[in-house]
Amino acid sequence: MKLKIIAAASIAGLISLSTLASSQASDALVTADWLEKNLTNPKVRVVEVSVEPGVFERGHISGAQNIVWHTDLVDTVNRDIASQEKFQGLVRKLGIDKDTTVVLYGDNNNWFAAWGAWIFSVYGLDNVKLLDGGRKKWELDKRAVSNRLDTVAPTQISITPANPKLRANISDVLDVVHKRKDNVLVDIRSADEYSGKIFSPPGSQELAVRAGHVPGAVNVPWVQAVNPADGTIKPAEELKKLYAAAGIDGSKPVVVYCRIGERSSHTWFVLSKILGYDVRNYDGSWTEYGNSVGNPIVNLAGTVWGGN
Repeated sequence: MKLKIIAAASIAGLISLSTLASSQASDALVTADWLEKNLTNPKVRVVEVSVEPGVFERGHISGAQNIVWHTDLVDTVNRDIASQEKFQGLVRKLGIDKDTTVVLYGDNNNWFAAWGAWIFSVYGLDNVKLLDGGRKKWELDKRAVSNRLDTVAPTQISITPANPKLRANISDVLDVVHKRKDNVLVDIRSADEYSGKIFSPPGSQELAVRAGHVPGAVNVPWVQAVNPADGTIKPAEELKKLYAAAGIDGSKPVVVYCRIGERSSHTWFVLSKILGYDVRNYDGSWTEYGNSVGNPIVNLAGTVWGGN
């Protein structure tokens, strides 16, 4: 009888571990219902990271703090993410501590919110989730918004140095191009950017003098991972099929890139946080690689640099 009890306990433990593993996909996201019920939870901090300036001020989720991506998350002089010291100051000001659950959301299907999640992870803050569907889903549900800016008590949290395992640089990409590393390169830009038909999306300020893509990179536009109706991320099984069709199945480390590293953060989030793959974000992306002298590119559209 004792052996049976031990065996049953072992099986229960395995089932528990299996259940935990299978639930990890949902751990990266929270629903609008969950967030609405936890808006007054002192251990939850809601933060908006939107692309469009002023959208937060016009109305945001009650109690949400705001991150201005082009000043708060970057070094405004160097081409780099915010330094450890700068990011630590931001996180303290937002009232985030080690035991805080951070929920990020934003416009444009959480495009820049995912970039924020990547930077939080780079600096060792992993208890960060996305509001599934972001502003789009919240507004479609006609949930309440506020234009009041709530004040929060600052913390004294200490941030760890940046984790290089989550970030790729141009030398890592060239190692893949020249087959010194067996990684999968994923270009998450639009098909027209990938082919070289266009140099960048209309209105973009950060440009490369060459159009096309990194040799060997496969193209899976970031937006294919979301449901167009409400901006929510597609189910894990659907995502696995989407990426497996392009040869991305988690068997090899992945490097994702776009134009300046923000859109690719969305795919980094999906592949690493939802599917559990080993992924690094190349935030130098096409503006760095496309402007690099002498490095090979593929230009399917035949566009050339005119020097203008």
